[in-house]
Amino acid sequence: MKLRKEIEPQLEIAEKLYSEILKSVMEYADFCDENGDEENIAYQKLEEKLHILTRKDMTQFNLLEWWEEEGVEVLAFRIALPDPLIVENITKEELSEIICSRLQWSDDFDDDSFKGEFNLYLDEYYYNFLKLNFKKTYNYSKIFCAQKNKDKSLFELTDEEKIKKLRNDGKFR
Repeated sequence: MKLRKEIEPQLEIAEKLYSEILKSVMEYADFCDENGDEENIAYQKLEEKLHILTRKDMTQFNLLEWWEEEGVEVLAFRIALPDPLIVENITKEELSEIICSRLQWSDDFDDDSFKGEFNLYLDEYYYNFLKLNFKKTYNYSKIFCAQKNKDKSLFELTDEEKIKKLRNDGKFR
């Protein structure tokens, strides 16, 4: 199922910004290797530059020690990808597409396009989309993580239960 344009990640914008963001982060790393940045002056300049490009709050990103996380390419992608939008009247079918397809891991990486290269890293976008659009019902740990039954055994919600919880319809375990 194809989602409405306002639900889909804005990959065309991310693709336009990606190279400049990647280059800027790499140049900052090279600068630090050669000169250090004890006063964080260059770091603040990098944050400001990236904020101007994306309008995002850069404090959510680790621009200094990205090698300890997912790597510089993924960091640049996450910075370049615009945040999700608030969308009115999300249908059960659209929510189902996100839960059952978009948030499911796939080993189909044959696509050499920009989207194919970063498809695996869109999960954060969709979780943020759900958090933004289902403010009253979204709780990552209670919907997407293993839970304990009364007998202390672990279980996970089914996709249908996740959808019901987000839509706030129906009873749950």
